[in-house]
Amino acid sequence: MIRLDFLLEVLPLKRSSVDTIVFDIGRVIVKLDPLRAFTHISGMRRKSGAKTGSSSSDHTSAGRELYVAIQRDPLWIDWQEGRVTPQEWHRNLCRRFGVKAGYDEFRRAWNSTIVPEPNLMLPLRLFADLHSRFRLVLLSNTDPLHVEHMLSSFTFMRHFDAGVYSCEVGASKPSHAIFRASIRASKSRPTRILFIDDVREYTVAARRLGMQSIQFRNRLQLEHDFRALGLIR
Repeated sequence: MIRLDFLLEVLPLKRSSVDTIVFDIGRVIVKLDPLRAFTHISGMRRKSGAKTGSSSSDHTSAGRELYVAIQRDPLWIDWQEGRVTPQEWHRNLCRRFGVKAGYDEFRRAWNSTIVPEPNLMLPLRLFADLHSRFRLVLLSNTDPLHVEHMLSSFTFMRHFDAGVYSCEVGASKPSHAIFRASIRASKSRPTRILFIDDVREYTVAARRLGMQSIQFRNRLQLEHDFRALGLIR
């Protein structure tokens, strides 16, 4: 028996039918370093009553453990889907994990997971080129602090016509609800939308709704695929 997701993955892309390109953000456009952020936040737990002299490897290990624990927090999905405010999320982590930090300090640490420009995974000139001929839309599972930070800090976002974020839609990939929101933002038929994401499950979910998709692996692979489709020269 042939699996449906396999059939969806191998359906051919249509060279001349794309008028909108939808990009994931994390690990496609921007680099993420969650260990840096969570090592910083973990260090906030030791500000009072903690042993001094801990090694950097101890800090890194504690940050990694905290990263895993926070993603298992009962409020994690609500945080990602906008049902928890940044202030509530800060208070929750302070209470559950003993974080000793004011809101502004916590926000800076939380946002440090996003590696700043110019260290992007894709070049700015690619978005400028594509935007001259296609509508561009962002689609990301993300939280309000990261959205605010990216909007204020990244110049690549000026090349995008719309952004669809899980914390604003109230749903996360691979939910059909967030993909339908991206179709509305694209102002196009699903078959004329090309979706780019590093997670295979999400590219398959997009195809289930009639969108075309490419799984991102690296810059060279994506540019090769774009050239094969005639999207760039």
